[in-house]
Amino acid sequence: MITRRQTVLHSLYIKLVLVLFFLFCLIGSVFLAVALYTAPMYQQELSQQLNHDLANYIVKEHVLIENGQVRQDNLAKLFHDVMIINPSLELYLLDPAGRVVAHSMSPQKVKRNRVSLEPINRFLANDAHGLIMGDDPGGEDSLNSFTVAPIDFQDHRQGYIYAVLGSEKSSNITDMLQRSLIMKWSASAVLAALAFAFVAGLLLFFFLMRKLRVLSQAMLEFRNSNLQEALAGNDQQRRPGDEIEVMATTFQEMAGRIESQMNHLQEVESLRRELVANVSHDLRTPLASLSGFLETLQLKSDDLSDAEKQAYLKIAWDNAQRLTLLVEELFELAKLDANEIQPQWEPFSLAELAFDLSHQFFLRARETGISFEVVADETVPQVSADVGMIERALENLIDNSFKHTPAQGQIRLQLTAALGRVDVSVSDTGCGISGDELPHILKRYYRRNDKRIDGSSESGLGLGLAIAARIVELHGSRLTVASELQQGTEFRFSLPVG
Repeated sequence: MITRRQTVLHSLYIKLVLVLFFLFCLIGSVFLAVALYTAPMYQQELSQQLNHDLANYIVKEHVLIENGQVRQDNLAKLFHDVMIINPSLELYLLDPAGRVVAHSMSPQKVKRNRVSLEPINRFLANDAHGLIMGDDPGGEDSLNSFTVAPIDFQDHRQGYIYAVLGSEKSSNITDMLQRSLIMKWSASAVLAALAFAFVAGLLLFFFLMRKLRVLSQAMLEFRNSNLQEALAGNDQQRRPGDEIEVMATTFQEMAGRIESQMNHLQEVESLRRELVANVSHDLRTPLASLSGFLETLQLKSDDLSDAEKQAYLKIAWDNAQRLTLLVEELFELAKLDANEIQPQWEPFSLAELAFDLSHQFFLRARETGISFEVVADETVPQVSADVGMIERALENLIDNSFKHTPAQGQIRLQLTAALGRVDVSVSDTGCGISGDELPHILKRYYRRNDKRIDGSSESGLGLGLAIAARIVELHGSRLTVASELQQGTEFRFSLPVG
């Protein structure tokens, strides 16, 4: 079981805070370390630049070597003056090979008697910028800043004056910096700036994480609602925002699609169950009738007259035809729903198709005493559609009108030219559709109570209207219906001009 403490520790905000804290600690530590490391070097470089010509001044003002001999009197006076003026300055008299000939230090403080000439030559050549470190005779392996000047006599190198700048103080520069009030103030200012930046970062993360928390809460609510309730959002057009707002908008759209798909799946499942029940009923009735009459013919064939046998066979044949039609319509609608049948677009005359259909239903209209007419003039343009599918849709609509129109009634197929399209209308003066059934009449597998022209009623699936509606939908239009009880029904749709 995940505790609240574990949840808090694993939150993104806490992780960001810890990472930010670690980074600021690391930056502060690196800054202080660099400051402590570079401060002594900066002091030595500054001291070397300020005392760059000190050794030259000493050589010009004092004769230290004359005719290859060291002037001990001048050298002693020089060392005495230096100790009084600047006790931190260490002077060494070197021979041309870099060996220490004399020095201003006490003998026990000199650890080595030779100085490398390589940094001395670099210093005298002025070919290097910045700090040049040289050997410090006061330490066995130590280096320090220095200034140096050559001692020449009659164009012959006699030696060097080598001055180590503040050797003892340089070794304690870190302690000096730690005790420095300015350094403490600087460190305090840096720490205060880092603390301010850390607090500002916390506030910034808090406001940024607020959007993520809202989005996370919405996701949890959506999950806990079994993916049934999408995130409520503003219907107004959103302006482009940051990545979090884009994420929230994307999630809202995804949640809406998931909810729509879930509702669609539930509707499909409900329709599937209803279909199974309705198809079972519609298939059971003709099958039972067909089986019953065939069984009667088989068992009582010798006792039945020829007229009775023909009547039974006709009833069995009608039920077989009814089964065949129902199965064909089921397969046709299934193919249309699965998009296995797509319109083959071509231009054709809708008026010619309408008059062909009038000839097809002429005999049926005469037998039932129903007036069937086509209203279309020569101004009706050609349309772009699948002629076979449109013919199938019109046949279903006209057949439906014949089923619900009594004798002496009227059925009209009317074509009207409009802007960029042709409006198609199939109307009748039949029994009409009730207001309760009207919104569902075009739904797939909707079972309605069909009022027949003979006054009988028969429950059916209404697949013909569903097929017609799907065909019209595949052509980019919509089949609409208007009806009044005992007044008639009208179906309408439109097709684009070819």
